[in-house]
Amino acid sequence: MSGKDILGVAGELGIPASHVETYGRDRAKISLDHIQSAPARGKLILVSAITPTPAGEGKTTTSIALAQGLRHLGKSAALALREPSMGPVFGRKGGATGGGKASIIPVEKINLHFNGDFHAITAAHNLIAAVLDNRLHFHDTELDPDFVLWKRVLDANDRALRTIQLGEPGRGVSRRSGFDITAASEVMAILCLAEGIEDLRARLDRILLGFTAKGEPVWARDLEITGALLAILRDALMPNLVQSVEGVPAVVHGGPFANIAHGCNSVLATRTALAGADYVITEAGFAFDLGGEKFHHIKCRSSGLAPAAIVIVATLRALKMHGGVALEELARPDQGAVERGLEHLAAHLDAAAQFQRPILVALNHFPADTVDEIAVVRSYCESRGIPCLVSRGFADGGPGGAELAEAVLAKASEESPPLPMLYDLGDPLPRKIEAIATRVYGADGVDFTANARRKLDLAEAQGWSRLPVCMAKTQNSLSDDPARLGRPHGFRITVRDFEFAIGAGFVVALTGNILRMPALPRRPAAEHIQVAADGTITGLMAG
Repeated sequence: MSGKDILGVAGELGIPASHVETYGRDRAKISLDHIQSAPARGKLILVSAITPTPAGEGKTTTSIALAQGLRHLGKSAALALREPSMGPVFGRKGGATGGGKASIIPVEKINLHFNGDFHAITAAHNLIAAVLDNRLHFHDTELDPDFVLWKRVLDANDRALRTIQLGEPGRGVSRRSGFDITAASEVMAILCLAEGIEDLRARLDRILLGFTAKGEPVWARDLEITGALLAILRDALMPNLVQSVEGVPAVVHGGPFANIAHGCNSVLATRTALAGADYVITEAGFAFDLGGEKFHHIKCRSSGLAPAAIVIVATLRALKMHGGVALEELARPDQGAVERGLEHLAAHLDAAAQFQRPILVALNHFPADTVDEIAVVRSYCESRGIPCLVSRGFADGGPGGAELAEAVLAKASEESPPLPMLYDLGDPLPRKIEAIATRVYGADGVDFTANARRKLDLAEAQGWSRLPVCMAKTQNSLSDDPARLGRPHGFRITVRDFEFAIGAGFVVALTGNILRMPALPRRPAAEHIQVAADGTITGLMAG
């Protein structure tokens, strides 16, 4: 599928050719000059989901189907989505460009090396690491090697790199460090929250690298390489433009994970789409307890953006799994399991309702779904006054998303109050975390290890306790135990450590066994990918 010429897609968003830097005929970057001169006009629709399962929920597929459904109804619509990371593309999930007739194109180019953004972020992050270690080698810094916080990053799932030895013992500076995945880099978060070059500069300057022996912070600006970092990131800061298989403009930019970072596409991409379309469909990573919460508390709080409506994506398969059915039995009709799974759906609806926006439920349709099972979910949602629509975008494209689109149009027209937050920035960090844990996850409370309490004292002493919180938590459960499906009760969240992303503007609370460098499964998706003699890539979307 070749799609429209990308300059024509840009024209549909009111972007003149002089502000478009093309990468062939099917993708482009949009200049910052256009973004800064084009005011927002559209309404923002947030698509989130229930807790993911191996059965798959299809949040991106549903987002694309909704945008195509709006276009099918004659409305001006655009997408603002995250970029795929090659770690999961070659790991467990496969490609991340939607599916079937609800996809964004060109699939291969978006999933692999997309306009070089991830590579630029990796290079900038690792330049900081290289210069930092160079300063340590020449003793040209007061940074204590034992208190260096900055690791290296790579856009791969590679458990072997979680812990590494830098240098050789007895020969210069030798210390323990490790790699995170690029999606977890603070540079990624900074790029996604920056409002322009000067904001990017200021955020890079205030990256915390570590501490001196006296406990004083050492910042990235002390390395005197901010100009070099900006040179690497200049083009990466420009949002990318592609399209759906039906020609809906898609601004795809940035890719932090929601379980280890804040999980939202860039503010600049969202502003670009809002300036050119009446309705903009965006998504936040994983389920509402992760991406949805961070979308509001971090992205909206930082940018002033606010959604007009929230769509929660669910599938009968996932509801049955949360209702206790084994993965291999999910295709079998089971109304009882669907009913049991509704308690899990309710948890996400309850969490989303606190942000006082209209809510809809989208059932992403699978061939084995039955009318009676769908009726169970619809009846429950109706009892709560929440529309429940079946999205058939995978099979039918825009027409399959039209029913959902009509409901979204009705809800997005309702007046909404100013966006409320579940905590104030002036609250102590423990109170912020308690608010998220109890009001979003459903926990009874929060416990802090001795190490975490030491970090809390540090944050208070340095004035960082006034920042928002980014929870690093498993995506597989509402709790911090990935094995607890459904809607867990009687649990507490344990915070074991903190990281300070001062440049990005938030504090990361680490819970459970969440790791910032994922691992490959026993049979990674990379094993299914082939390239034919004519260069055609197959198997990229295998999960």
